[in-house]
Amino acid sequence: MPAATYIGNSTINIVETSQRPPAPGEVQIDVAFTGICGTDLHILHGNMDSRVTFPAIIGHEMSGRISALGEGVSGWNLGDPVTVMPLDWCGDCPACKAGHQHICQNLNFIGIDSAGSLQKQWNVPETVLVRLPESLRLDHAALVEPVAVSVHDVRRADIQPGEKAVVIGGGPIGVLIATTARHAGAEVVVLELDADRRAMIEELGFEVLDPRTQDQVEWVNTWTGGAGADVVFEVSGAAAAVLGATALAKVRGRLVIVAIHPQPRPVDLQRVFWRELTIVGARVYERRDFEKAVELLAAGIIPADQMITGTVPLERTADAFSRLAAGDAMKILVDCQAVPA
Repeated sequence: MPAATYIGNSTINIVETSQRPPAPGEVQIDVAFTGICGTDLHILHGNMDSRVTFPAIIGHEMSGRISALGEGVSGWNLGDPVTVMPLDWCGDCPACKAGHQHICQNLNFIGIDSAGSLQKQWNVPETVLVRLPESLRLDHAALVEPVAVSVHDVRRADIQPGEKAVVIGGGPIGVLIATTARHAGAEVVVLELDADRRAMIEELGFEVLDPRTQDQVEWVNTWTGGAGADVVFEVSGAAAAVLGATALAKVRGRLVIVAIHPQPRPVDLQRVFWRELTIVGARVYERRDFEKAVELLAAGIIPADQMITGTVPLERTADAFSRLAAGDAMKILVDCQAVPA
C-alpha cells in the first residue's frame, strides 16, 4: 500500500507499507483526499522532528469512506463518508480533567505524533470519526479540519455581530477565519503581502491591505473612527506582525494568536497594559467546531473551490509541498486513491 513519508532533511518519499486490519475499536478508511497545511510544512522544515517517528506518515486534513470495521465498532457502516478530528487525549491529565481534552497535556495529534492520512488506507479509533453528509463532495470535505480551526479561532475571539476584525495573514487559515468571522456578523479586513492572494481575497468580497504600501495603523484607525479593531487575529507567524498587532486593537480589544511560532516573539506589553488588551491563544479545536465546520461547508458558506488550488496524486506529494513552500498555492489536495500514471 502506498504512503507518503517524511524522512527528515525536508524530504518526502513514497513507500510501500503493509496495512493491518482495524483493531477492536478502530475503523479503516479509504482516504479520498488529504490537504497539505502550514503545520505539515513546519514538519517538513524540521521544526517538529522531536515529535515525529521516522519514517513519518503525516497528514491530518482529510476525507474518505469507511472500508472496514474493527470488533466492537457500532453506529457506522461500510461506505459511510467521514473525516477525522485528529486528537487522541489521555483523559487523566489536569487539562483533560478540567474539560479541555482538546489541549490535553499528553495529546497525541494524529498525523504528527502518530501515523496520518497521506496513505491509501488509514486505521483510526472510531472515537475520532466525524460523520459527513452524502451531499458534501469529498474534495470539499477535506477542508473540514482547517475550517474547524477557523471556527474555534472565531469562537475563542468571542466575535459579536457588528464588530470589526483584522486578520493578519491571508493564507488558507486567514481566509477561513475571515470567512467565518464575516458569517458571524463581523466586518473584516485582511492584511496580506502576496499580490495573488490579495486578488483572490478581494474576489471573495473582503477589504485587503498590503502593509508594505499602506499604513495599517492609520487605515484601521480611520476605519474604526479612531477606536481600533475589536479583534486582531495573528495568522501570519511573522515576528513583525506580532510586534505590530497590538497597535491595531481598541481599548480592551482582543488579540488572538493563531499562527504556530517556532520560537518566542517580542510583544508590545506596554500597549497591552495601556489599552487593557486581552491576548488569547487559539490551538486546534473541539468536536463542536468540527460539526459546525461540516455545516458551513455543506451550506456553501466556505468558498471551497476558490480555496483548492489544485489536486495531485499521492505519488506527487513532494511536488505539493514544494508548491506550498514556494507560496504559489492556497490549498493543494493529495488524491490518495488516484492510480499512478
